[in-house]
Amino acid sequence: MPVRLAQVPYVEFRVEHDDSSHLINLYKDKLCKLKPVTYVIGLPCVDVMDRACVDECPVDCIYEGARTLYIHPDECVDCGACEPVCPVEAIYYEDDLPQALRAYQADNEQFFTEPLPGRPDPLGSPGGAARLGPLGADTAMVAALPPKE
Repeated sequence: MPVRLAQVPYVEFRVEHDDSSHLINLYKDKLCKLKPVTYVIGLPCVDVMDRACVDECPVDCIYEGARTLYIHPDECVDCGACEPVCPVEAIYYEDDLPQALRAYQADNEQFFTEPLPGRPDPLGSPGGAARLGPLGADTAMVAALPPKE
């Protein structure tokens, strides 16, 4: 499966490799300064959470908060299966994220790297959403949004 990597100043990298976990591990171990590119769930998902993307995801990397879903940036294998099944078009390839939704890229990552309300520690990389089930908490940015009617 091809792995796309974030654009580095003046050079864009595209690596074809059968085992994307090798490249991800290099990134995690900081042996490589390239960041894997992933998909992001934005504002249209808040208070909708259709979950068609969860059913379609082959690696179980879409986690359920209280009001929205979040894609784990380290667990996503960039297959794109989630994007076309989203009925509200809330899922974007990271590089295609509209400017108005750019904050959701960092917010998506913060869901895993910062403690959520009612939890003393960050989620980190639990290795799959199904084992955790709905988490019942969101990032501060999503929690502060007014409810959709």
